[in-house]
Amino acid sequence: MRFITIAATAAALGLLATGCSSTPSTGTSHPTGASATAASPTAANPDAGLPTGTQLKAMLVPASWFPAGFTVDPSGSVDTGASYQQPSAPAGAPDCAKLGATSWVLQSGTGSVSFAQNDYIDHTNSEQYAQEIDVYRGTGAEDTMAGLRRLARTCPSFHDAQTSSTVTVKLRKGPRLGDDSLTLTLDSPRWVGGTALEAVRAGTAVVTVLYSASSGTGMRQATKLATAIAANLKSKG
Repeated sequence: MRFITIAATAAALGLLATGCSSTPSTGTSHPTGASATAASPTAANPDAGLPTGTQLKAMLVPASWFPAGFTVDPSGSVDTGASYQQPSAPAGAPDCAKLGATSWVLQSGTGSVSFAQNDYIDHTNSEQYAQEIDVYRGTGAEDTMAGLRRLARTCPSFHDAQTSSTVTVKLRKGPRLGDDSLTLTLDSPRWVGGTALEAVRAGTAVVTVLYSASSGTGMRQATKLATAIAANLKSKG
């Protein structure tokens, strides 16, 4: 998950039990600028008209959407509030192992000006959903999707320290949602189930979801979640 100073500071999300994919679900530190810009739109404001973190939070799917057994992780519920952040992004090469973490969109190399995210975990079955919406200035959303596709080529596999195994990353066609979409699947011979990641662009916003499954690839569940969030963006955005 992200750590921010604009709206809230969150504790790191603990590792899931090793019954499903054993990729660590700890999040990545979210870089922020030294100051935030006010949310009130002005002609000179590059963020004018873009949704704030508070508005994006309302577009995430509610607790009632998730199957029985899933509960929200309070430490994974973070947003940029009513202010915008400077769109800085992690410098240097991407960390391939963080593809299995919440806020995996940060590995695209493009920073957002607002975001909202949370995570739901079923500890009994060792499964997890993560949902996030990021909003970008200019062509940042398109750059993010391009960066994620490059990431799939840069990271065809990575080492999972938790199971001492190699995780295979595959780029697949995304669901027919929004203006652009993609799916990444993560799999290891030492995992019981796989992890599916999906990204959907809708204008200046990018929806990213993660589903860590106790069996199967997790693609069906990830697509269902991405579809619900995309619908919220369309109706509330």
